[in-house]
Amino acid sequence: MTRKIISLAALAMLGVISCRNKAEEENTPEPVVPVTVTSADTTAIESFTDLNATTSYLIKNTIKANTTGYIDRVNVASNDFVKRGRLLFALKTREAKVLGNTVNKLDPGLNFGNALLVKATSDGFVTAVNVQKDDYVQEGDALAVINDAGSFAIVLSLPYELRRYVAVGQQLDAYLPDGTIIKTRAERFMPTVDPASQTQNVILRYSGSQPIPENLVVKVRIKKAMARNTISLPKSAVLSDETETDFWIMKMTDDKTAIKIPIKKGIESGERIEILSPKLNPNDRILTSGNYGVADTIKVKITNPQH
Repeated sequence: MTRKIISLAALAMLGVISCRNKAEEENTPEPVVPVTVTSADTTAIESFTDLNATTSYLIKNTIKANTTGYIDRVNVASNDFVKRGRLLFALKTREAKVLGNTVNKLDPGLNFGNALLVKATSDGFVTAVNVQKDDYVQEGDALAVINDAGSFAIVLSLPYELRRYVAVGQQLDAYLPDGTIIKTRAERFMPTVDPASQTQNVILRYSGSQPIPENLVVKVRIKKAMARNTISLPKSAVLSDETETDFWIMKMTDDKTAIKIPIKKGIESGERIEILSPKLNPNDRILTSGNYGVADTIKVKITNPQH
């Protein structure tokens, strides 16, 4: 009898403890997640790709000796900018150098010792001077190299799968490393594709007056699509599964609650993503932080109350 009473008392005590724990669980407040929110943007959004391109002089003129002889005069140095027709070198043949003065004394009208002049064939920067005064050269030897100023271009290596987004005559923006944006025009496509990278070189012309050095790496923006009168959100507002097949956002239903909303996304542009469905209103508040790895419904505290 005593054992029965003890057992009943123990069961009663367990029941009391269980009820107390259940009551405590029910009274435990749900965790509140600090979040930031944003609203949907209705401005146009465009999809683009930025590709590397390199500035280059397509024509490099080699200035050659027009006779065999000695360099009598050097009138140019590396990095000089020269105009077409400027005197660069004067050459004298071996015979003129040895016999010139003697022959001219006999008959000054012969001008036997006159130097042969070598002039610039184009405007441009001199990138190399290979000789100095009194050097002996053979006819056809390279005396200097001039980058033809008229051949300046930006060479874009375009992946062939993006070929449909660029056309001859199309204007493209190029971004210099210092933040300057210049306008270029697609002039022509080179007839071959690189076998390893499967890229095709596109020649972009720049007609501005700003001096740009050779071999500068710039970014060229290729516009792929434009969506007007659309809804977009920051990339931080859009979440996905590991395979990136399902996408969703966390939307505020009141000042303290956010719920998971599956979405269908459109084009991506920089830091924004187009939302095709569901239709969002400009007044909707969407989580941009505190939204990762949470339940489908959460209690939140907005830390940027201006939204």
